[in-house]
Amino acid sequence: MSATSISTTGDASGGAEGSGPVTVVTGVGVTAPNGLGVEDFWAATRAGKSGIGRITRFDPAGYPSRLAGEVPGFVAADHLPGRLLPQTDHMTRLALVAADWALQDAGIGPGDVPDFDMGVVTASSAGGFEFGENELRALWGQGSQYVSAYQSFAWFYAVNTGQISIRNGMRGPSGVLVSDQAGGLDALAQGRRLIRRGSTLIVSGGVDASICSWGWAAQLTTGRLSTGDDPATAYLPFDRSASGHVAGEGGALLILESEDGARRRGAQVYGELAGYAATFDPAPGSGRPPGLARAITTALDDAGVRPEDIDVVFADAAGVPELDRIEAEAITSVFGARQVPVTAPKVLTGRLNSGAAALDVVTALLSLRDGVIPPTTGVRLDPEFDIDLVTAGARPADLRTALVLARGHGGFNSAVVVRRS
Repeated sequence: MSATSISTTGDASGGAEGSGPVTVVTGVGVTAPNGLGVEDFWAATRAGKSGIGRITRFDPAGYPSRLAGEVPGFVAADHLPGRLLPQTDHMTRLALVAADWALQDAGIGPGDVPDFDMGVVTASSAGGFEFGENELRALWGQGSQYVSAYQSFAWFYAVNTGQISIRNGMRGPSGVLVSDQAGGLDALAQGRRLIRRGSTLIVSGGVDASICSWGWAAQLTTGRLSTGDDPATAYLPFDRSASGHVAGEGGALLILESEDGARRRGAQVYGELAGYAATFDPAPGSGRPPGLARAITTALDDAGVRPEDIDVVFADAAGVPELDRIEAEAITSVFGARQVPVTAPKVLTGRLNSGAAALDVVTALLSLRDGVIPPTTGVRLDPEFDIDLVTAGARPADLRTALVLARGHGGFNSAVVVRRS
């Protein structure tokens, strides 16, 4: 395993990032519950097509939460060599395919970039849970001699980074960020740091999948999973009926390069990673305010933009009334009441753990490219919240700059500003 593991709490100071070459996105790969591949996902997202349904990867009948966003039609053997299948979890197979598609989209082939000039930084929240569950069954049902040697790394948080780096000969600086739903933004920020320090290409983002009985039991401990059985109403952030979220699998991986490097080789450019900041919420009962608004303002400072320059906000959208209130108040405090469109297309996929925020960044970049804000389908905005939530279908708009928000269980807040190039 060539990857190093970085356990991080983000930039708790909320300080702005340093300077360096402009970092741009030149390729994207998506494995999402409402679309396999970028264009399928984007068409479904613009149309408000949901990928949420009753769990099929295991029998959920005995669990209080029975809905999830599962990636449809994914057959790993159709995309990966057979030797990789016995040693990889479902999560890693999704990640490997997303990385392949992102590199293809960026026009990067084997040998195009020296091995030590390329790295991988992914986010993770659970590791290979399903693989681990199966090996525990083998251990307790048959004995230790039946446990796969691949268990030694297939469960590990850093396994996606390691497998992507090995498969593509990427021997430059690499790592993994662990900050729950905020991880995808933190990973992209670390990728931007590495580009600024001289790396030529970084594969970054997040793909997660722990929809198995063991992983489900772990996710239920958060107390935030919706127990509704109707896919249309189980996950309704910013709605009076909000009662938790639906979990999902999948995510996105992105190719990061310097703008100069991308221009020299004539690559397509989706947009710039223009700003980033992360904060950590104070301990409950401390009386201190939540850290999300500070993450937003610091990310705007880092990007060199003012609140009025932001054309759309992609919300974290926890679906938990108190957390929705905190996010709505943070947005209103920075931008003013109903002064910027807000959307949460993750209602169509469920919250994808470390894959959620990376997928939101891809959605934001596609929104900038096509001039359209995807809808927060099915939600009726609670009048308590003074935000301009886009709910009634996709909204055409002249978009140049977008803000993506993400929060992780335990107090992580991250914000990324992306800008059309």
